[in-house]
Amino acid sequence: MDKIKIAFQYLLPKHGISRLVGKFAAAEAGWFTTQAIKHFIKAYDINMDEAKLKRPEDFATFNDFFTRELEDGARTIDDNPMTLCYPVDGTISQQGDIKQGQLIQAKGFSYSLQSLLGGDEKTAAPFQNGKFSCIYLAPKDYHRIHMPMDATLREMIYVPGELFSVNPLTANNVPNLFARNERVVTIFDTPHGSLAMVLVGATIVASIETTWAGTITPPAGKDIFRWQYPADGAGAIKFKKGDEMGRFKLGSTVVSTFSPSMVEFNSQAHSGITTRLGKHYADVVAQPEEAAE
Repeated sequence: MDKIKIAFQYLLPKHGISRLVGKFAAAEAGWFTTQAIKHFIKAYDINMDEAKLKRPEDFATFNDFFTRELEDGARTIDDNPMTLCYPVDGTISQQGDIKQGQLIQAKGFSYSLQSLLGGDEKTAAPFQNGKFSCIYLAPKDYHRIHMPMDATLREMIYVPGELFSVNPLTANNVPNLFARNERVVTIFDTPHGSLAMVLVGATIVASIETTWAGTITPPAGKDIFRWQYPADGAGAIKFKKGDEMGRFKLGSTVVSTFSPSMVEFNSQAHSGITTRLGKHYADVVAQPEEAAE
């Protein structure tokens, strides 16, 4: 049955289906939208007590519900400047060292760091021999993405691609999954090194958005696009730890990569663990010049 499910994904017109679902998710369909939200809450056992708007009737569109804002105080951001917090609610699928330019996808599968980040050697160079973490967002999860540490945006890259599902079954069976799906790559400077956060699209992910540029996709493109941002001045885009940086309209995966000797993951953070936005995720490894200050 699993082989049939995977084969079916190869045959599906994934972009067409995703955009069709996106049109419904963005529609103000009144009673029909409310019923769809009620069904979704029940099917995935979603905790609406932590949402700012709590009733299905409070949402004009399914997208409004899916990207619902949390109630004040629902998450606490770890305020230690020498730690990173989880950027999302989800589940760690894989994390560890980037070895010989490769990241682990699943048992028996790895994929290229350079391909993940859009194919440019210079973009990938700061992360070679660093660390990575891949967190999967299930349909029940909160779908806004937040910053794990203070950072300044330097580059955004739209990378066209497929829209395979990114659930564990697909990750275990489709080679190069995260480097072949459509994605938005964001590159940041931090006080401790370089950080990349890759927002990976998936089947029926109707939209990937950032807080500074709005909707990046759709429409889907055939070319890679790059945007550069200044480090300082009026045009600089700076974030504090815990600030919202983007969102998925329907679920997906975030892959983060870090410079070498920049972070060590919390001993409790390992494959299969449930993540909670704002909780302790990793520790900054002090560089020699930092330790001397």
